[in-house]
Amino acid sequence: MSKREVAAEIVARLDADYRRATDALRTALIAFMQGGVPPDPALRAERVFAYPELRIDYRPTMSPPRLARAYARFSVPGVYTVTVTRPDLFADYLTEQLALIMSDFEVEVTVGRSDQEIPFPYVLDGAQAAAADVSAAEIARWFPTTELAFIGDEVADGLWVAPTGGARPLALFDGLRTDFSLARLAHYTGAPAEHVQPYLLFTNYHRYVDEFVRFACAELVREGSPYDTLSCAGGVVITRDTPDPERAVADAPWRRHQMPGYHLTTPDRRGLSLINIGVGPSNAKTITDHLAVLRPEAWLMIGHCGGLRASQTIGDYVLAHAYLRDDHVLDQVLPPEIPIPPIAEVQLALQRAAEIVTGESGDALKARLRTGTVVTTDDRNWELRSSLSALRFNQSRAIAIDMECATISAQGYRFRTPYGALLCVSDKPLHGEIKLPGQANAFYDRAISQHLRIGVVTMDLLREEGVRLHSRKLRSFDEPPFR
Repeated sequence: MSKREVAAEIVARLDADYRRATDALRTALIAFMQGGVPPDPALRAERVFAYPELRIDYRPTMSPPRLARAYARFSVPGVYTVTVTRPDLFADYLTEQLALIMSDFEVEVTVGRSDQEIPFPYVLDGAQAAAADVSAAEIARWFPTTELAFIGDEVADGLWVAPTGGARPLALFDGLRTDFSLARLAHYTGAPAEHVQPYLLFTNYHRYVDEFVRFACAELVREGSPYDTLSCAGGVVITRDTPDPERAVADAPWRRHQMPGYHLTTPDRRGLSLINIGVGPSNAKTITDHLAVLRPEAWLMIGHCGGLRASQTIGDYVLAHAYLRDDHVLDQVLPPEIPIPPIAEVQLALQRAAEIVTGESGDALKARLRTGTVVTTDDRNWELRSSLSALRFNQSRAIAIDMECATISAQGYRFRTPYGALLCVSDKPLHGEIKLPGQANAFYDRAISQHLRIGVVTMDLLREEGVRLHSRKLRSFDEPPFR
């Protein structure tokens, strides 16, 4: 039996244990909500409602191999554990990580019942919760509930300290943290977290959504296309047989959701998602906090910016190579003095995609696409104090300003997800070219289709990178083994 087959069996065992726990919890909850019968205390004492735990014991008898990949490797011998939720959703990821580790290291892998209980909100659907004639506080008297004190990013942020002789974390996120974010994703984006694809585009204008929907609907009917559905905010799923698909998407109740998501899916979950995060670093942090648990392959910001150089023209592109972080939303967990390095594979893919889509290269492309520092600010009206900003703009050699891309990239760095940003100049406030309604419409009509297409082609190129995409510069010296 191959290592991948063994890994798949282990994941199947995790899934069976998880289903037993959630089935038992759901059954007990329904009995309580319908008849007021509390669960047998023995069920909790015996951890019947607990997440399954994946445990790897690494005790090498020989020197560890020298590996080029950035993940599925150990920093020190010891016992590594993680609680697991939704093994069905993470089956491919878990199988890949386990197969790589078992192929290259001397390990013993076991599955057991953890001490971490599954909070009751994660096993009830909305209809069941709404129909219950009992308060959440009353349910929490008898059943495990969400305790925020036990949910955090200490492992990702390097704040976790290994107990003497204790187990080390196997992954960045445990079951509690993951379930918390899966629920939030559905709330914010209006589409199931299960539909999110591993290649993620972010935008800050709805017109990019319209263009993405047009592209996706054309792909669904294109002969030989790898895509099979378009899952949209508001619960609408488009297939190649959907009549008037663009109208169906437009009529969906997407406006109920703060950051609408649109997922162009493939049968093997290697598709492309676009999320309209709106304007501002707070939204950018919020959505990436939750998307990170899905362990995406890459995320990119495809949005607008203000050009800071006289030589730029509205409609030009800015390929962010460095960031001046005036967004402030991450200062406590990732101080601004921590450098956010460009990811070479992403930068090259963005450059190459721009060449492919525009048909330009060399000096012709350089005239339209400039690489440099982008300022990300949390002040939408920074122009009203531009004299205070001018010195920082000059010192940083900034060429553009926006409100999201440094946050997106810093979150990618923080959560070990390859990141990048390609922005389009929509105005030049320092040079008297402000965004007026007529000018804005002409700019949108001319630039958005091409800009989005560059993002799509970039993701096509990044798929071809495979393991090379996950740079070691995103990993610290003492990392959890799983990517």
